[in-house]
Amino acid sequence: MRNLLVYNCYKNILKRSLSLSTGLKTDRLVSIYNEEHRRSLTQPEAYWEDKKNLIEWFKEPKQILNKSNSPFEKWYDDGVLNATYNCLDVHVNNGFGDQVALIHDSPLTGVIEKITYKKLLHEVSKFAGVLSNNGVKKGDRVLIYMPMIPQAVVAMLASARIGAIHSLVFGGFASKELSVRINHAKPKVIVSANTGVEPGRLINYKELLDAAVELSQHKPFKCIFYNRKMFPEADFKNNRDLYLNYDREVANAKPHDCVPVEANFPLYLLYTSGTTGFPKGVVRMTAGYLIALKNSLLNIYGVDPGETFCAFSDLGWTVGHSFTCYGPLVARNTSVLYEGKPVGTPDAGAWFRVMSEHKVVSMFGAPTAIRAIKQHDPEAKLAKKYPLTHLKYMFFGGEHFDHETMHWIRNVVNVPVFDHWWQTETGHPITAMCSGYMSKQEMQTVPDGVTGKAVPGYDIRILKDDLTEAGPKELGRIVIKLPLPPGTMSTLWENDELFKKTYFEKFPGYYDTADVGYKCENGFLSVMSRADDVINVAGHRISSSAIEEAILEHEELSECAVVELADKLKGAIPFGFLVRNINSKSSEKEIVEKCVAKVRELVGPVAFFKQAVVIEKLPKTRSGKIARNTLKAMINNKQFTIPVTIEDPNVYNKIKQSLINHGYSNVSGPTI
Repeated sequence: MRNLLVYNCYKNILKRSLSLSTGLKTDRLVSIYNEEHRRSLTQPEAYWEDKKNLIEWFKEPKQILNKSNSPFEKWYDDGVLNATYNCLDVHVNNGFGDQVALIHDSPLTGVIEKITYKKLLHEVSKFAGVLSNNGVKKGDRVLIYMPMIPQAVVAMLASARIGAIHSLVFGGFASKELSVRINHAKPKVIVSANTGVEPGRLINYKELLDAAVELSQHKPFKCIFYNRKMFPEADFKNNRDLYLNYDREVANAKPHDCVPVEANFPLYLLYTSGTTGFPKGVVRMTAGYLIALKNSLLNIYGVDPGETFCAFSDLGWTVGHSFTCYGPLVARNTSVLYEGKPVGTPDAGAWFRVMSEHKVVSMFGAPTAIRAIKQHDPEAKLAKKYPLTHLKYMFFGGEHFDHETMHWIRNVVNVPVFDHWWQTETGHPITAMCSGYMSKQEMQTVPDGVTGKAVPGYDIRILKDDLTEAGPKELGRIVIKLPLPPGTMSTLWENDELFKKTYFEKFPGYYDTADVGYKCENGFLSVMSRADDVINVAGHRISSSAIEEAILEHEELSECAVVELADKLKGAIPFGFLVRNINSKSSEKEIVEKCVAKVRELVGPVAFFKQAVVIEKLPKTRSGKIARNTLKAMINNKQFTIPVTIEDPNVYNKIKQSLINHGYSNVSGPTI
C-alpha cells in the first residue's frame, strides 16, 4: 500500500511543471518511467506544455504543437525567447553569477581556466558586439573553426545572442571539407584561431582556413582570428583586409543585448560528418532544443543545477553542441571543456584526473576511449589514483559498447555505467536509462547489449521490410513515429525536399533512423548497426564516399572502394580497395602511402585511413554498382555469397589472393 501511495504521489507531481524543473532522483522506491513515457505519447501537447516552464520566455507560447505541415511539425510555435539569455543572463540575474560555468582543462597546453557565469556573460556580450560591428545581424551565418578553447563557446553564444545562426566545424577537417561547408552555409563572418594542438604536433588553422577560403566560391566579409598566447601569432600580412584580431576587436566593442527570436528560429547548422559534394546541414530550432537539453541533464544524466557535467567530445560534434555548450549552461551546471585525449595526455589516467579534480557528477564519453584506456592500463592503476567521490553515472554512446569493456569500467569506477543512443539529427538521447524517472533498482539491473529504453517523447518502432512491426528480438529498421519530440532537427539547410526524401519517404509517418536493431520484451532497445555506408571511427561518423573522393585525387588510380574494417580499439576503421589506371608506374606501397596522405589532406586525420590494398578489379553488378557489402564481408572474414547480378564472379578469388599476398591472411572467400 505504501508503494502505491508513493507512486500516486509522484504521478500527481508530474502534472505540475515545478516538479519537472527540479528533476526527480533515483532514490525513489518505484519507477515512474512507464507513466512518463505513456503520457508523452498519448498526451504530447499537455506533456510538453508542462515542460515549457523549464526555460524563460520573452513571450510565452500558446500553441504547443503545430502539426499542420508534417514532417515539419513545430513546437511552441508562437513563443519568443533567446538561447543565450537562458544560458547566461537568467543565472546571473538570479544571483548565480559567481558559479563556475566553464572549466577549460587542457593537458595539451598545461592550462586549467575556470570561467564564472558572470565573466562568460561579459565575454559573450562583448563578442556579440564584435559580430554586430562587422555586419552580422539576425539570420546571418557565422562559421566557427576553432580548437577546444573557451573562445569557441563564446563565439557560439555570441552568435545566438544577436540571432545569428552559427555553424561550428570540427577543427580536424581539412581545407577541402571546410570549403564545402563555407560554400553551403555562406557565412558573413568566420571565427578561427591560430593553433590547434594534438599530441606531438600543432595544427596551423590559419593555413587551413586560407586554403578553404581560396577553394570556396563564397567569400566571407571578415575572418576574426583569436591568437592563443602560448603559440606564434598568425601572419596576416598578405590578407589584412580579410582578417581581424579577436582581442583588438573585443577591446573596441560594446556589450550587445539579447535579440528576441521566434521559438522555431534556427539556432545553428551542424553538418553530418563526412558530407561532400551535396552537404546535409541539420537545422536546430531554438526553444524545443533548450527544453529537451535541460530535461536531459535533469532526468537522464542526473545532474542538478550547480553540479558539474563533463562530455568528453569535441565541440564540432553534436555531443559538444548539446552537452558541452548549450545543455549544461541552460541547466546551470558547470561544464568541462576538455582539450586532450583519453591516453597520452599525459597517460591513461587523464579522464579520471579530470573527473576527480573537477568533481564531475555525470559524464558522457565514447566506448573507444575506454578501450584505449584499458589497453594502456589494464589493471586501472592510474585510474585508481583519483577518487571519484562525486561521480554518480557514466554514459557512453556513438558506437557499440562491448560488454567486456563496459564491465571493466564498471568495476573500475563502481558506479552505474550505461550505453545510450541518439543521433546528430535528434540532438539529444532517443534511448537511455532515465535517472529522473527510474527506480534505483531499475537503474542497476540493465542487461548487456542494450542502449536503454525509449526516452519520453520518442515512439520507437521496429519495422520489417514489408512495413509490419517486428516481434521481440526480431531485427528490423528502427523508426520513430511522428511527431518527433522538441529539440530534434527541423529540416536540412535550404533543402526541405532532401529532408523529406532522406528521413521520411521510405517509411511514411515515421522518421527513419537508418539504424537497425531490435526490442526486447521488457522495452529495452538494442541498436545493431547502420544501414548505410557510414563508417563509425571511434564515435566519429565518416562517409566512405568522402574518403573515396579523396583517394581518387591520386592520378594513378581509376577506381576505389572503401569499406568498414572492425577494429578492437576504435570500433571500426576504413579499409581501401584500390584499382590502378593504365598509366600507373608507382609501386603498390607508394600508391597506398600517397592515398593515405591524400585522405589526411582532404578529409583530415579524423578519418584514420591507414590500410589499403591494390587490386586488379572491383566486383560490380551488371548495372555498374560496386558490391561493397561483399568486400566488407571478405576483409572482416565473414561468409558471403556472390550476388547473382555480379558481372565477373571470378574477381573474388583474385581479390582474396591479393589480400593474402599483402599479409591479410584472415579473410574470407565466397561460399558456393
